[in-house]
Amino acid sequence: MDIPNNASSWHRHFGGMARYHVWATHRLLEAVSRVSDADYRRDVGLFFQSIHGTLNHMLVAEHLLWYPRFAKGASPVLALNSEIEPDRERLAQALKGGSANWTPLIASWSAERFDGQLDYRTSKGAPLSLPFAATLAHVFNHATHHRGQITAALTAMGQPCPELDMVYFLLAEQTPKA
Repeated sequence: MDIPNNASSWHRHFGGMARYHVWATHRLLEAVSRVSDADYRRDVGLFFQSIHGTLNHMLVAEHLLWYPRFAKGASPVLALNSEIEPDRERLAQALKGGSANWTPLIASWSAERFDGQLDYRTSKGAPLSLPFAATLAHVFNHATHHRGQITAALTAMGQPCPELDMVYFLLAEQTPKA
């Protein structure tokens, strides 16, 4: 779902971020799919130890905590290091599907929503109220941060890494589809 041309600048900006998120998620997971299971699960010194642990954290944070906060006003209680999906293929599919959910959600909000607050409870149950747009930016920044950790791990393993710079996404969007 694309953001209409007459949408607010918030819609255009965050719609673009959501499309980039899908693109980068797919590219990263394609590269990760070529890693042996031993390397995929090995503690390589990431905050969530392994590539698998980091991908599970991304699923928890972005799709099981932040998405319900933005989409439903719900505040699930879930540890950030929970292993939600032990199967790597199902985890990859959940991340791909979760990343695709943001674009229609963003398109559904009024322009005024971006200037408001996001009221929620932390994963430990503490109430918070933060600027809506800045907190939404955090969701996409968080994903970029962890994709960077995973690409660093891939590089250290001698594995090829995808180019995930946003300019490559922008160029890909401008290239006519065959």
